Amino acid sequence: QVQLVESGGGLVDPGGSLALSCVASGDIFRVDDVGWYRQAPGNRRDLVATITRASITTYADSVKGRFTVFRDNVKNTVWLQMNSLGPEDTAVYYCNARVIDRDLRSEDIWGKGTLVTVSR
Repeated sequence: QVQLVESGGGLVDPGGSLALSCVASGDIFRVDDVGWYRQAPGNRRDLVATITRASITTYADSVKGRFTVFRDNVKNTVWLQMNSLGPEDTAVYYCNARVIDRDLRSEDIWGKGTLVTVSR
């Protein structure tokens, strides 16, 4: 059983920063590509950033220059550093990962999300 747990969300003032983390645990052999997504109320879930195991990253245009994704493969953890936050960044943020378990099966895993609210 493999699970992803996001944390680090909360309430922040406009212009502020937050760092989200996504930790994979369980019967893991390897964590491959990881994506951060977000979903605002009434909206679809959108891709925010991705990172490969080799730490090659991509970002949505809306967050380029403000968000940074990085990882520690030993700790099976991926972070999303978010700076210069605005109300438009308010959403539930989800982590998604392709995980290879110890039976060498590939699984696509989602976390349950962490809420980020940007407001005074």
